[in-house]
Amino acid sequence: MCDYSLYEFPNRLAREGEELITYRFPSGSLGLASPVELEEVKRNASAKKIWWTLRSPFERLSYPPVESKHSVCAVCVPPGTRLILKDIPADMQRDLGLRPEEGGKFIETSIHLYRHRDAIQFANGLVISLQDLLEGQRIEVFSLIPADEFVEERQKALVR
Repeated sequence: MCDYSLYEFPNRLAREGEELITYRFPSGSLGLASPVELEEVKRNASAKKIWWTLRSPFERLSYPPVESKHSVCAVCVPPGTRLILKDIPADMQRDLGLRPEEGGKFIETSIHLYRHRDAIQFANGLVISLQDLLEGQRIEVFSLIPADEFVEERQKALVR
């Protein structure tokens, strides 16, 4: 899912095997973005800024520059997706009993509107809100199919 605060931005579904990065959107919420797409947006914004400074002062008054963060695509992850959280800070590892990289699944903690609900649940049962992560942490999407559904799909394939 994508938290309610990210619906105003372009968004897409995550892909299996993709590496994502936590990113602070202009709404103030932490969400997931593709580092490749993020770099492309930054490159394009840099080119636009160069062109913008070359314009005459009168043109600059009538056409304000486009904020580059508004074109960053939010990557939505469905509940049950298995993932690996990377770059876990040392203090978080110590306080929560985690390793530098930890596997888990993506969950929703609430069905209420206008509330952050995206979180990661680790094998030890610990749940961390996406908003409690640091900007720039990497997340690898291991499987979009929840573990129990994966087993069912595998069994169906073997029967055929």
